[in-house]
Amino acid sequence: MASAIVTGATGITGNAIVHHLCKDPSYTKLYTLSRRNPGASDPKIQHVTIDLQGSADNMATHLADISAEYTYFCAYMAHEDANELCRINGTMLANFLTALEKTGAIRNLKRFILTCGFKQYGVHLGNCKQPLLEDDPLLENDLGGRGAGAKWPPNFYYTEQKILRDAASRHGNTWDWIVTLPEDVLGYARGNFMNEATALGLYCSVSKLLPGSELPFPGCKAGYFAFNTWTSANMHARFCLWAAAAKKEVGNNVFNVTNGDTQSWQDLWPRLAKRFGCRVPQPMFPNGGIPDTPGYMGFDSKTVRMPGAHPLTARAEDLGVSHNPSTEETPTLFLQIDPEKWAKRPDVNDAWVRLRDKYGLDQTAWEGATWDFLTFALGRSWSCVGSMSKARKFGWTGYADTWEELEETFRVLEREGVLPSAERLKADFEM
Repeated sequence: MASAIVTGATGITGNAIVHHLCKDPSYTKLYTLSRRNPGASDPKIQHVTIDLQGSADNMATHLADISAEYTYFCAYMAHEDANELCRINGTMLANFLTALEKTGAIRNLKRFILTCGFKQYGVHLGNCKQPLLEDDPLLENDLGGRGAGAKWPPNFYYTEQKILRDAASRHGNTWDWIVTLPEDVLGYARGNFMNEATALGLYCSVSKLLPGSELPFPGCKAGYFAFNTWTSANMHARFCLWAAAAKKEVGNNVFNVTNGDTQSWQDLWPRLAKRFGCRVPQPMFPNGGIPDTPGYMGFDSKTVRMPGAHPLTARAEDLGVSHNPSTEETPTLFLQIDPEKWAKRPDVNDAWVRLRDKYGLDQTAWEGATWDFLTFALGRSWSCVGSMSKARKFGWTGYADTWEELEETFRVLEREGVLPSAERLKADFEM
């Protein structure tokens, strides 16, 4: 029988992994590590309150007598500065591994699973070569000919993976590692509103109460028609458990982990409108939906020109597009409705208060919603499609329908009092 350690248990990916470990009869003991207790009630679970930003010695004190064959590392600390992001998250992982060495728990480790993401490919920097493959070159060299000495910004996923590889090597590779790369994770963890579904569901619910019940797509026209892949937190958790128990050849590999379908907002957005009882605007992009144009019907728009170059420039020569203007333009986000300004509008807040009071909704969800994440998720003009071929070749067969996973996440948010019931919303506020 197996045991596991899960760090970042209060986050969306960590919470889902804990949930699936509890259901797996092959695991008899789970240690959840986080600064606050995630509140999961299962006799398998022993929670350890720990600050992963602390020293290795401090962690070792908290982790005394704790040992497991499998570790699922989902801890993450956000920071706007790329260098600080590397330092903070690299230090957390390095100190945690050192703590396991100090307690001796590292000797019982069989496989260490680290959750990263599609920033591995630079999707946060601009357009990348599609589809995204795990053996694509890392963005570590000169920045696409943009001047002598210009470099790609540091990537904290690269930092973490080097730390993990080096730690395994120090121990003679007696244990191995797996890195997962999910994208735009759909899921829920109580008290954690850093996810796309919460902000999206709130936007749709409030839009139902605004004049005309229209649901304009906040982002750009190109992004509306681009293709993307999403990752259900439950799908990711199932993959992690499969990867932990998979054959030896699976170890020491990086894997894309997506639902397995390819989706786009052009398909999802009309479904969202129907679910929340809203109208699809005609036209959706009256001002063209391109950078530096006015906002939708009087709303504030937002244009963000990003520093650096499209990651595609790193592959331009071998792709034969070195002199293609699309590789030379500045990466730009555009939103015909700025989500952050939208959420501060008096009419929007009045509509939210009506919903909150009528359905007893959670005010902290509104205050903690990550509108800035929608800026990136909806404002980008480029596709983000990750191939699942590598995982399939190793035997992974999991699949999830992205719309069904998004709708299931909404149902959970309804049960938790974050969103109103869509059925009640439509019945109470008929168009």
